[in-house]
Amino acid sequence: MAQVEENYTEVSAFIIVGFPGLQLEYFHTVAWFLFILYVTTVVGNLVLVVMFALEHSLQKPMYIIMVSLALSDIGFTTVALPKLIARYWWNDASIGFYTCHFQRHMIHYFGSLNSMIMLTMAVDRYLAVCFPLRYPMLMTAPTMTILTVFSWLVAHVFPGVTSINFTQISFCGSNEIIQAFCETLSLTALACGDKSYLSWASYVTAMFILLVPLGFVIFSYFFIIISVFHMTSGQGRRKTLSTCATQGFIISIYYIPRFFVYSAPHVPNMQMTPDSRIATTFFYSFFPPLINPFVYCLRTKEIKAIWSRWVQRLQVVQPKSSKTADVPKVK
Repeated sequence: MAQVEENYTEVSAFIIVGFPGLQLEYFHTVAWFLFILYVTTVVGNLVLVVMFALEHSLQKPMYIIMVSLALSDIGFTTVALPKLIARYWWNDASIGFYTCHFQRHMIHYFGSLNSMIMLTMAVDRYLAVCFPLRYPMLMTAPTMTILTVFSWLVAHVFPGVTSINFTQISFCGSNEIIQAFCETLSLTALACGDKSYLSWASYVTAMFILLVPLGFVIFSYFFIIISVFHMTSGQGRRKTLSTCATQGFIISIYYIPRFFVYSAPHVPNMQMTPDSRIATTFFYSFFPPLINPFVYCLRTKEIKAIWSRWVQRLQVVQPKSSKTADVPKVK
């Protein structure tokens, strides 16, 4: 045990390499891109959170899910992007040993949380489409709040299992993380000794949190599609199919690339180059949080109406302010 602890402290910090093939002259361009991506993602999701807090008409089950997703996306990008921005802006690639492990835990925590939120969203749509008359009784705001809090708490369990496993291994070799942030696959590659158990345990945990919710999502959407084709209203059928298609697109880019990245080390003839793995991870990690506010929120009539009302209020206030400024002062 003493030997394990000695090896465990040999690495005091890790180095975030990012994209190995990226040339130095493109670092600032990438940093600006990441900074704009981060600000846009946070502002877009924060607008939804502020709307939900200020407008009581939005405090209903569907928007509770959306706000939960928005908060999760803000948390994920805040944990993952600032260090990557610093890596390319100031060439600050070093991250502390325990900070890296904290980032790894939170990265997988928000990933697990998003998976559970999508599961809850699919269940909500299933009840709304397949049981429209009973939906107001089955899915109330307090019920959705309980489900949301449950998701935020339980999501710690899955990355927590991996965190416990990481306390039993040592890092005594290279400290370069070939990834955009600290995550399980990259840290496992740097572990000393036999790491097959940790690798397979992490893989099984990842597949569980991915495939179990995905199974329920597919199940719910299967029955949603059946119910849609039994609708008598053509307009209602098109609206429901449009909503499901949009959500299905987000779910696809969340689950499918993750499956390939996590499975590549364990499936023959499925190897990925470091750059392709990082690019795929970057895509499914940061693209959904960027577009979620537009896909889920700004397409709804209530959000559009509230946004239009806010804009009209600003337009009314600004002319009044300018007229007040133009009034000459009486001496």
